[in-house]
Amino acid sequence: MNHQSNFHAAQAYRSTSTAVPPLRAVIMMIDGAIMFLQRSIAANEHRKYEDSHGHMIRATAILRGLSHNLNFDRGGAVAERLHTTYHALIMACLRSYGRPDSAQSYRRVIGSLTEMRDAWDSVAAQTAKAR
Repeated sequence: MNHQSNFHAAQAYRSTSTAVPPLRAVIMMIDGAIMFLQRSIAANEHRKYEDSHGHMIRATAILRGLSHNLNFDRGGAVAERLHTTYHALIMACLRSYGRPDSAQSYRRVIGSLTEMRDAWDSVAAQTAKAR
């Protein structure tokens, strides 16, 4: 992905995070990545390979935006772990594209993202209760 795409991914995250609370922004962005991977699977099943690739690239751009906006000073080890996780998920998507088992690989990534999303949703709910 080029510098321009990285810029747009980071900009999308910043735009979302200023419109809603930060935890909700993260949840929304993860939901977006999940949605684009689901669309990639569907497009591939319909032999729309360019569309499938485009959806996968959008999903990885979202993950890249999340990764680039981690605060390592405040987040410490958690931010480091998230960075490693986002990178692994991005690489899994990129390596899987065009392979016969890409749908299975994307579903595993979706499963990981769903777990992450649910964890952030739980944190957001607990944070809201604390207020």
